[in-house]
Amino acid sequence: MTLPLSPNLVWHHATVTRPRREAQNGHRGVILWFTGLSGAGKSTLAHTVEEELHQRACRTFVLDGDNVRHGLSGDLGFSSKERVENIRRVGEVAKLFMEAGVIVLTAFISPYRADREQVRGMVAHGDFLEIYCDSPIEVCESRDVKGLYKNKISRKTR
Repeated sequence: MTLPLSPNLVWHHATVTRPRREAQNGHRGVILWFTGLSGAGKSTLAHTVEEELHQRACRTFVLDGDNVRHGLSGDLGFSSKERVENIRRVGEVAKLFMEAGVIVLTAFISPYRADREQVRGMVAHGDFLEIYCDSPIEVCESRDVKGLYKNKISRKTR
């Protein structure tokens, strides 16, 4: 999806560049994109990896699905179209953090391959690493803190 651009926009090129930021940080900026079912452990893994990287003096930030929905995407629901827009926004924010030399860890269900490919296409090859959290559905259901699986099961039995 391409958004219409205002005719009076001009890209401003900063003197502090990504390579300079990365040199100062001592590491590259990159997007680590955790994806998988609800309850698969995406947020837990992202925060665990972030903690390890932080202990190694890396600049990091986790963009978590629920946290983003409280602010940046608080105006969106969960229709297919709104899910696409949510991931597009997250991709743009992740790209900005990465350009700042930060290791960005995202934790989103992001069920549509096309959406993940769109975000991958926003950055250079090697700047987007997709990590699929493969957890059995039974495990995801047992961790169902939001009641998503219970609601689906109860709807099927009606």
